[in-house]
This record gives sequence, structure tokens and C-alpha cells, in this order.
Amino acid sequence: MEKRKILLAGLAGLFSLIFISALTFAAPIEIKFGHVDPPDVCTSKKGAAAVAFKHLVEGGTSGAVEVKVFPAGQLGGERELIEATKLGTIQMCMVSAAIAGTYKEAQVLDIPYLFSSAPIAWKVMDGWFGKEMAEDILKKTGMRVLGYGETGFRNFTSSVRLIKSPADLKGLKIRVMESPIYLTLVRALGASPTPIAWPETYQALQQKVVDGQENPVSVILSFKLYEVQKYLTLDGHTYGVDFILINEKFFQSLPKETQDVLKVSAINAGYIGRSIQQLNSAIGLSALKEKGMEIYSPTPKELAMFREAAQKPVMEYVEKQIGRIWIDKLMKAIKEVETELSK
Repeated sequence: MEKRKILLAGLAGLFSLIFISALTFAAPIEIKFGHVDPPDVCTSKKGAAAVAFKHLVEGGTSGAVEVKVFPAGQLGGERELIEATKLGTIQMCMVSAAIAGTYKEAQVLDIPYLFSSAPIAWKVMDGWFGKEMAEDILKKTGMRVLGYGETGFRNFTSSVRLIKSPADLKGLKIRVMESPIYLTLVRALGASPTPIAWPETYQALQQKVVDGQENPVSVILSFKLYEVQKYLTLDGHTYGVDFILINEKFFQSLPKETQDVLKVSAINAGYIGRSIQQLNSAIGLSALKEKGMEIYSPTPKELAMFREAAQKPVMEYVEKQIGRIWIDKLMKAIKEVETELSK
């Protein structure tokens, strides 16, 4: 009997060692994280955010989670990344405007001339409005928003003349994304909106198929649009938000402590993406000026003219698509933040 007890105790100890060893050498949990931006952390907002997220998560979980980043559209465009994350084919993605194809309420963020500065947009998205939108996205799509980044403010460029008011846009052909919102926006300002696929935009500008286009400063610089555009107007008509998304079923399969690491890491990654975007915009303005672009910042009176012409028509279009609730929520959140920051 004594020998049997010793044998059983020995076997129990052996099984414990085997179990501990199995845990120690278990393969890490894998997260596939896709985005469409370049991988360079110095120039790419999504690239910097994704790399930051990878290292924060892997360090915060002591290697129990491995994040594999797939940049530059390696896993498809933004629509494909969203669909893959919804289905669980990949675990995560970081996307911007394309989310409106899956979650149409995100169109509210494309109403022009809402945010007068990036800090206001940050506080709105990091505050109650962003939390409520994240909850609604989770409910309607099965994807959780772990954090928000930014793609920045979009501005008009032209090869014909400097744009100081909506009157200067009249008669110009402006390349836009194939989006009803941007078609409505540009048409309301008196120009002729011309949808052209992004890979064909440079050539269209070069050959004068269109007179101008609209994009963030960093895009204008990185894609060398200064070679085919002379004038830049910093009207900041729309502000783009990046969404860091994770498949909810996968997220719920993780231990609570791992979920917490992912949440904090994504928030910090969003901050880093914003910082890279802001840095590149600041550097980009100087670089574009050196490249020969004439840059103009509209006065408050001129911006009011842009807002008066474009905001109402776009808002009416968005209201037909999603109703009034999210428009009112966003306007309320912006007003609260503006009041807070003005104190």
C-alpha cells in the first residue's frame, strides 16, 4: 500500500511537470492584423499604429500573443479587410472610410466642416460619442472597436488657380472618391465632381482630365501631387477617422487579462497613429512649399462661406441614409468639446 501511494504521488508529480511544460512551450495566440498603408513607421499612420500595437501586445503578454502585421493591402483592400475581420478569417484590421460600407452610420463623420481642429476631433472620438458609436458598431457588425486613429483633414488642390472661396471652385473639375458624399460636397461648392480611381489620379491630373483633387497633406506629398498641382488650400473640409477593429468572437475567447492588454495597446496605437499623421502634415506643408506649391489658409470668414455652401446639402444626404440621431449626437459632442476647450 505504501509503495502504491509513492507510485501514485510520483505519477501525479510527473503529470504536473508535463502539464506545466506543455503550458510553457504552448504556441502563442496568433493575431493577423491587416491594413492598406505602407509599413514605414516614420511616414505611415496605420503602419506606425500597427507596429506599435504589435510590440505593446507581445511585450504586455510576455509573448503569449503574437501579432502578425500585414501592411500595404497584402490581405486586400479595406472592404476585404473588414469582411475578413467580420468573418474571423483574420482577427484584426485598421480601416477608415470604407467602414461606412458595413456600418453606414459612420457616414456622419464625413459631414464637411464639422471639426475646426484635430484636438476637438480626438476628444469627440475618445469621449462619450466615440464610446456609443463603438457599442453600436459591435452590436450591428460583430466587430469591436479597440481604438481610434486618424487619416487627417482633406484639402483642395488645383492646377488652375488658388481656391480662397467657393466662387474659386466654380467651373473646376475636381477628382473625388466614388462616394455620394464627396460628389454632393464638391457639387455644392460649385465645382464639377469627377470620380476617378486612385491609381489613375496622378495621370488624370497630369493630362488635365481634371483640374484638381482633395486629400490630406501627407498624401499630396507622398504621392508627389505637387508635380501636377500648383495650389493648395487648407480648408480641412472633412476629417478622416481610423478604426482599429477586432473580431468579437475571437476577442471573447481570450483571457480577461489578455483582453485588457489589447484594449490599452490599441488606444496607445491610435495615439501614435495620430501623432505620425500630425507630424507628417506639419513637415509636409514645409516640403510642399519647397516643392513650389502655393499654400493658402482660408480666413474664418472664408471658411464660413465653405461651410454654408456645403454642410447643409451633405447633412441632408446623410440624414436620408441614417436618420437624424447620429447627426444630433455628433453635433452635441462637438459643441461640448468646443465649449470645454474654450474655457
